[in-house]
Amino acid sequence: MTARGTIRVPGDKSISHRALILGALAAGESHISGILQSADVHSTAGVLRALGVSVPDLSNSFRLVGKGLRGLRQPGTVLDAGNSGTTVRLMSGVVAAHPFTARFEGDASLSRRPMKRIAEPLTAMGARFEFARDDGLPMTIHGARLSGISWNTRAASAQTKSAILLAGLCGGVQVTVIEAQRSRDHTERMLTSLGAPVESDDTSVSLSPVEAIAPLELAVPGDPSSAAYLVALAVLGGTTEVQLPDVCVNRTRTGFIETLRQMGAKISYEDREAVAGDSSATIVARKSRLHDWIVSGAEIPSMIDELPLLACVAAAAGVTVEVRDAEELRVKESDRISTVARNLRAVGATVEEMHDGFVVRGEKRKLAGKVVTHGDHRIAMAFGILGALAGNAIEIDDPDCVAVSYPDFWQHLRSVG
Repeated sequence: MTARGTIRVPGDKSISHRALILGALAAGESHISGILQSADVHSTAGVLRALGVSVPDLSNSFRLVGKGLRGLRQPGTVLDAGNSGTTVRLMSGVVAAHPFTARFEGDASLSRRPMKRIAEPLTAMGARFEFARDDGLPMTIHGARLSGISWNTRAASAQTKSAILLAGLCGGVQVTVIEAQRSRDHTERMLTSLGAPVESDDTSVSLSPVEAIAPLELAVPGDPSSAAYLVALAVLGGTTEVQLPDVCVNRTRTGFIETLRQMGAKISYEDREAVAGDSSATIVARKSRLHDWIVSGAEIPSMIDELPLLACVAAAAGVTVEVRDAEELRVKESDRISTVARNLRAVGATVEEMHDGFVVRGEKRKLAGKVVTHGDHRIAMAFGILGALAGNAIEIDDPDCVAVSYPDFWQHLRSVG
């Protein structure tokens, strides 16, 4: 077992998508460093190129010349979002405000994910949508001159919120988004840092018309969702201590870490810094003894991507964890509630599946079996942590699917676990 390890996790996926989009819409040349070079972010870069933006090959540091808020052009091909829900939903808001037609397509997994949640508000603003099937891709958007809107999402969805904000930004109209709970707020934070007139409180955000946004000078911080796996490894004793420098610690993203701390985990933040309206810090995690916990309600949005990992942590630590109010997990890259439950049972854990979550009943035991990921990167990485713990024998059917968000995951896991 490694005594301790220092790992620089890849750039934050949410911020990386938004850096490319806002850099493409800015007036001037942006400088972006530390961007996540994953399949999902490459999808956003490809869509922007198809819309006339000269996005260079993604690297650790590059410059991007923006086209302005209404400078994109009619694409000569379909816009392929790959597996990236962020790409298609955020870029739908941008496309809706331009006077042309564009068709979005994606892989089989993305094509099953719901898109009417963004089509409804964008249609109310004046765009027109056509679906080849009920609620997924392929999806054709006919852009238009948009009207302002005040829209209640009746949920907590950063992608829906961002689609509306970007439509208002490019359309030059006032928009307000109201949510049931506060979702990730990277879009509004970055817009504010670029000079856009944004007002927000706990569950609503408003954007007023603006003629232009400034270019970015951005070092993308590390992704807290990626960091969560190595934090879990340390807390479960797979390594004595792990240090993860320059990780985004935006409070809408640190729900998993805060939950582990409430469960008894030894996790601290050191060397805090401000970055692009957000903050970053070094996360230090150590082997800990955990206790039972319940997660529900307003806690869910800030840790939605890490809930499969939380289930695996409970199974490994021998504690009981109940997750409720997480129906959104049903419409991720896989049905993550069913996928987590089936795979935990397959490796020997005790779990009860519910319509909006699950209960993992902790029983300290060795875990072994084959995990079926359905191509879902979060499932592969969560069960990969179980497989890295002494005495367990976990086989992942599709380890390469982690390339969507964390291409170096297995290498980093081997280096500290």
